[in-house]
Amino acid sequence: MHSKEQISHDEYQKTSDWLMSHTKHRPIVAIICGSGLGMLADTLKCQDSFDYSDIPGFPQSTVQGHAGRLVFGELKEKSCVCMQGRFHMYEGHSLLKTTFPIRVFKLMGVETLIVTNAAGSLADGLRPGDIMIIKDHINFPGLVGLNPLCGPNDEKFGPRFPAMSGCYDKGLRSLVMELAKQMGVSSLVQEGVYAMVGGPNFETIAEAKLLHRLGVDAVGMSTAPEVVVATHCGLRVFGLSLITNKVVKSYEDTESVNHEGVLEVGRLRSQTVQQLVTELISRMEINNNENTNNVS
Repeated sequence: MHSKEQISHDEYQKTSDWLMSHTKHRPIVAIICGSGLGMLADTLKCQDSFDYSDIPGFPQSTVQGHAGRLVFGELKEKSCVCMQGRFHMYEGHSLLKTTFPIRVFKLMGVETLIVTNAAGSLADGLRPGDIMIIKDHINFPGLVGLNPLCGPNDEKFGPRFPAMSGCYDKGLRSLVMELAKQMGVSSLVQEGVYAMVGGPNFETIAEAKLLHRLGVDAVGMSTAPEVVVATHCGLRVFGLSLITNKVVKSYEDTESVNHEGVLEVGRLRSQTVQQLVTELISRMEINNNENTNNVS
């Protein structure tokens, strides 16, 4: 069940050193763009961008809606790095490769990770086009031993047994809820629990019923491994899911979901997500000062 692959600290350092020698930017915020949300990178000023294929050690993204580029730049006078496309288990990547960029970002000086994804709604009150701030997750692959922290622990990054009970920063979550009110979009935004499943198929009706009964509000095929590794190495994390479809929970329902529909909702709601993330980054110093216990 466990991959025998190991990635040494030197390999992470090699990639970090290569990137830092090719860009003047020193990011403090990293953003991972989910399906259809790559436009977040387009707002960065003074950009340096690199195809994943050109970066030593980086895997390749193969999913439609994921451009496969690492973009550095300035957003609201803060240095950021943005992943236009993430990596998934279902592409055949090991979890070490899936989460490889997170530790590279840590070595580059990143302090806060913002993760976005496209997700299906299981909660009756979440509609396509809504935005769910992730307050917690259920990592189904992790529960059966598919965890990026399996294998020898690298103490240079973090402890053997990291606590995950507060992995989604409460201060940042509260700040975004307040920003949504100020922007007049609070009716679109609520908190909820995200569940990661392995994919790449969408859920059966029986699986959807099970997840709903377990208290899951939205389900997708990513995010949890990245958050586990980010928490392990001391990064603050903020996560949001763009709800792109309702998960079918009834045998009488004739609707079905497809990836093209997921991308279309991403395009329609991309500006709102972009504004929320931009304002969060703009206000992050205020939040840090008020919540110094959350600063890594």
